[in-house]
Amino acid sequence: MPVGDISKKFAKGCVGRFPLLVYCLFALWLLTACEKAPSLSPLDGEAVILAFGDSLTHGTGAGTEETYPAVLAGLLGREVVNAGVPGEVSAAGLKRLPELLAEYRPALVILCHGGNDFLRRLDREKLIGNLREMITLCQESGAEVLLVGVPQVGLFLSADPLYQDLAEEFTLPYEEKVLAKILSDRELKSDQIHPNGHGYALLAEKLAALIEKAGGI
Repeated sequence: MPVGDISKKFAKGCVGRFPLLVYCLFALWLLTACEKAPSLSPLDGEAVILAFGDSLTHGTGAGTEETYPAVLAGLLGREVVNAGVPGEVSAAGLKRLPELLAEYRPALVILCHGGNDFLRRLDREKLIGNLREMITLCQESGAEVLLVGVPQVGLFLSADPLYQDLAEEFTLPYEEKVLAKILSDRELKSDQIHPNGHGYALLAEKLAALIEKAGGI
């Protein structure tokens, strides 16, 4: 067979196989991605959600019924305990957490902490270590964890990459963008570092959507 005919035959065979190869590789990637996607166990009607954090969880800048835990409870039809303490740094939060886990036995902990460490320019590695210990304590108690990324105050707001790293390390559902969005919009803020009622409502909506997407509802 002439060399030209052999080349044409080889090329024709590759054309037929290449789309199949691409499809198989894509299917393998999709299967792997689905297996690793963070998920939550379904929350039954009696499940307790512990919203743990600082002033952003407490709801500074809004009324009691406008805090994100209060709004989230209404959206999910589940009890959401507001365990936010204004001004708290992560080291203090770590000390406070075990008692709350023992008292409420939550099925899910929404962890939104670290903003005061940033404001006070505390050691970043200690913050990472404190958050890692909080996550471990929650999981050892039987609770699952949803992590919320907190932005550092600055001209261009975005969640610190440490939260993404922790979410990947523990395979946690992770809300990365909503706080940065809220704190970048003066219509959603009560002051420079706190949402108003509209901002907290948006935070609750995003968390409810993430919990549903992860299989919690």
